[in-house]
Amino acid sequence: MRPFHLAFPITDIEATRRFYGEVLGCRIGRESPGKWIDFDLFGHQMSAHLTGKPSREPLTGSVAGDAVPIPHFGVILPMEDFLALAKRLEADPDTRWGMRPKLRFEGESGEQRTMFLFDPSGNALEFKAFADDAQIFAV
Repeated sequence: MRPFHLAFPITDIEATRRFYGEVLGCRIGRESPGKWIDFDLFGHQMSAHLTGKPSREPLTGSVAGDAVPIPHFGVILPMEDFLALAKRLEADPDTRWGMRPKLRFEGESGEQRTMFLFDPSGNALEFKAFADDAQIFAV
């Protein structure tokens, strides 16, 4: 699978560097000081661009009775990576949760662990892991 690229707005480069670099553990790539910074988010290129404007307030959708922020982006992780990231985020008192880690669709097709959080600029992220990766696109 080839990596995807996503450019997204931020309001503070140093807060973004800390969140993606230290909290999420992303490798920091190229940057243009005061303008943008790239991160390696589990193999995907994320470009955070300083806009000076907060991300618009997300709308919400509903999945299995839970309100989820729309739009959002994230990565489907192997289960052990998801659990390690969840543990690290739960230990960080600055984590801004949209939904704490939970099991969704238990015993059903597509059983998964999921969590939602917000970066310092208000961008919504989802990380998930499937009990069986063959179920990622199951209907």
